[in-house]
Amino acid sequence: MNGFRKCLFATIVVIALPAAQARASTFDGAWNVRISSSSETCGNGSTVSIGINNGQIASSSAAVTASGRVADAGRINVTLSTGIKRAVGFGRLSGTSGSGTWRGTMCTGTWTAERM
Repeated sequence: MNGFRKCLFATIVVIALPAAQARASTFDGAWNVRISSSSETCGNGSTVSIGINNGQIASSSAAVTASGRVADAGRINVTLSTGIKRAVGFGRLSGTSGSGTWRGTMCTGTWTAERM
């Protein structure tokens, strides 16, 4: 019976794993993210390129480090950093676009994204 349970578990994992990866990979690819702030002292109008691979976020630029995750339904949590500056963003991707909010040490704002 123990061998049967192991075989059953292995079969379930093999069947479920590709389905989970397929959902996460819906948003895979290159994205342009436009970052905005209502405060002039925080800057405005910056654009960052990020890549998503199997739901994991990475930066496409040497100047900005990006990390985070995109959930199956498109909910995104991302951290961007450059030098000593760091910002955390939250939002949602849907199809070829997305939007959300971000916050840093002394600044906040919004972001929009488009798939490249």
